Amino acid sequence: MKNNIRKALSNSGENYLEAVLMIQEKKGVAYSVDLAHKLGVSKPSVSVAVHALENEGYLIIGDDKALRLTDAGKAIAEEVYEKHRFFTKALIRLGVDPRIAEDDACRIEHDVSEGTFSILKAYASRCTGEV
Repeated sequence: MKNNIRKALSNSGENYLEAVLMIQEKKGVAYSVDLAHKLGVSKPSVSVAVHALENEGYLIIGDDKALRLTDAGKAIAEEVYEKHRFFTKALIRLGVDPRIAEDDACRIEHDVSEGTFSILKAYASRCTGEV
């Protein structure tokens, strides 16, 4: 089911959801200004994206202007963030510069299939004992 939901989202939309999750984990609450800073985009760009994600049912903008992920938005954000962490760590272990690994992981996380990702996670677990 997650794959069908994800196909409706652009990579940019997934990045916004992932960023909201990351900010919430770090600060407890996410605001549009936090997203603009984290993603390196303008506040008007964030406004457009956030309202689109709200209209699609992935985010709720509270009366306090805090951004909250819906269940669907959180599921996607967690899935993308898991892939991001996995690929970043794997690439660094292979000797890729951490900054490059971070950027490459951001691209890979959107395109790898669930089946391939599951196989890679299982393989990494067998090789390193970690997931």
